[in-house]
Amino acid sequence: MTRFLFVVSMIVVALTYAHANAQTVDTIITDSKSKIDSNTKVESPPASAISPNINTSNSDLCTVGVAGAVQTQILGLSAGKTVRDMNCEKLKNAKTLYDMGMKVAAVSVMCQDKRVFDAMLNAGTPCPYDGLIGQEAKAAWEENAAKKPKEDSIRNMLDDDNTITLIGGALVIGLFAVLSLL
Repeated sequence: MTRFLFVVSMIVVALTYAHANAQTVDTIITDSKSKIDSNTKVESPPASAISPNINTSNSDLCTVGVAGAVQTQILGLSAGKTVRDMNCEKLKNAKTLYDMGMKVAAVSVMCQDKRVFDAMLNAGTPCPYDGLIGQEAKAAWEENAAKKPKEDSIRNMLDDDNTITLIGGALVIGLFAVLSLL
């Protein structure tokens, strides 16, 4: 009987050992489904005011391009303009006259600016007056002081142009302010 118990206990130990060392395969299955419903409603169009392209790539032009654009949800505005540079034009005219051999005429063009007129007078070489040069021109300028260039002559031309630009800018800003209140 002891032998029987011994054999049974050995079988139990062997089975327990075999069961402990056996590899088990566990299968894990995950099943997931997801559904996304999304609706997008665009209530305003994208901004589309595009400022005009003003070509100023030619260095021989005496103009400067100014452009701008404003876009709201209701209205888009764009505007552009070229502005003349009067001093640049004067310099180009004087250079052209000088290159053609008309040196007195070139100096005369430059003398339309009060600063140049005063500088020439201070240097002892007064600006030409009706074809007269040197001391004769100086005497003629003293007799006709009313014809001397005034600083305001060029600035008045610029102010007229700037005034128009400012009025246009104020109108655009005012319209933008009204539209932003809507």
